[in-house]
Amino acid sequence: MKIPFFKTILAASALFMICSCGDDAPSKSNDDSQNQAIVVDQASWLVTIDKKQYTIGVDGKVKDMNGELVGLADLTDLSNVTVYAMADQSVMTSGINTSSLEIISPTKITSTAWVLSADQVYVIYPATDDAIDPATGKGIGIVTDAEGNKIGYFVYDASQVGKIVDLNNTPIIDNVDMTTLKAYAANTVVPSSSSAAPVQEKSSSSVAQQAKSSSSTTQQTATSSSSAQQAKSSSSAGNGGSTEAYTIKYVSGGKSGSGWATRYWDCCKPHCAWSGKGGKMTKGCDASGNKINDSEATSMCNGGNSGTCLDQIPQVYNDTLAFAFAAVPGSAGGECGKCFDLQFTGKGKYATDNNLAKLKNKHLIVIASNIGYDVEQGQFDIMIPGGGVGIYNGCSRFNWGPQGAQYGGLLSECETETNYTASKYKSCLTSKCEKSFSGDAKAKEGCLFLANWMNAAGNPLHNYKEVECPKQLLDKF
Repeated sequence: MKIPFFKTILAASALFMICSCGDDAPSKSNDDSQNQAIVVDQASWLVTIDKKQYTIGVDGKVKDMNGELVGLADLTDLSNVTVYAMADQSVMTSGINTSSLEIISPTKITSTAWVLSADQVYVIYPATDDAIDPATGKGIGIVTDAEGNKIGYFVYDASQVGKIVDLNNTPIIDNVDMTTLKAYAANTVVPSSSSAAPVQEKSSSSVAQQAKSSSSTTQQTATSSSSAQQAKSSSSAGNGGSTEAYTIKYVSGGKSGSGWATRYWDCCKPHCAWSGKGGKMTKGCDASGNKINDSEATSMCNGGNSGTCLDQIPQVYNDTLAFAFAAVPGSAGGECGKCFDLQFTGKGKYATDNNLAKLKNKHLIVIASNIGYDVEQGQFDIMIPGGGVGIYNGCSRFNWGPQGAQYGGLLSECETETNYTASKYKSCLTSKCEKSFSGDAKAKEGCLFLANWMNAAGNPLHNYKEVECPKQLLDKF
């Protein structure tokens, strides 16, 4: 269970008004030196705490200069903001008056790009294959401003050093070395066609709406080759799958909507393992996997011995259907034991690559066993070993290797190490799963689920519907 972050409409509207003040808003120095840009995906304040710089987004999330989430800000009073550390909920600083802070405007990035801060922010997209001279290695990439407007080109050689020119081919900045700049993944969902609309972040209305089509039918049977529940061949059984069709039974009038899936495994005692949390109660286990019958036993993350049970790793049914445990938003704390069918769209929240495309129409049925106050509406935080420990880390009790990035785990580490080359994610993640869980077959199996069944795809978009819980999940709950 995670600490809440405090969000107000006032914060967003106040920051918007400040950003709209034109010349009155603080601006960056207008020099020609190549600097790493401060890249944010929403309007943010820049604050210094203990001689280190952080950004505070309008959603209250506090991030360091590497973009890592380190704290949450109470934005109830913008003239007296308190920042809490994610790790232990301690106060990082208090009494911040946002009117005295510099405003950082969001930078729109639609695919992997490098960002340069000079007289303004330049977003540099690498050349496509057909824009690279195979003989010399020279290429021409696209350059946009922070708002995503095309403003010029990046002409570079095989050493990835080049110059930025405007649309009339007039040089703007010379000697730009891409190897010294940080690469960023996309932070904007771009529809593949005009009929596809971007996902609206934090839109409770889109999540809350009920899917009312001919889905008054309460079940779907895998009977055709196009159905995601139909076992395609006996080969799936070799991966722990089944050759039998599975019937998904939808709950009439149940919750439905759209969102995205994230991942975590913090080893902590799940929210639903405590008594009186509403809905069904799940179990807690010690580090050896033994069930703990005392519902009031202290969590591993607070010095106790009760934690997540390793038999709650994802389960593969066949190539297109799997089961998993998940954390749901803190506001849905009474949903312990409820199940939802996530049908993946083949696109990602921050980027769309071939790994994500291969997920299209796959179904992941999840059961709610935990909550997260930093989990948003429509988001399901899937429990996958090696998926990142998040705010709390109880995994020190286990004899495991490195768990990767705090948020996103081993896959996030692979994304960075491969410079966001999606075709390399699976092999990288497989190797890390093998090493980090070499002495724990069950945890390794769970980690490899992300590499294999989910194609090493990060933050996939989905449509979800509430369903009757399958026996496969209830038996492990």
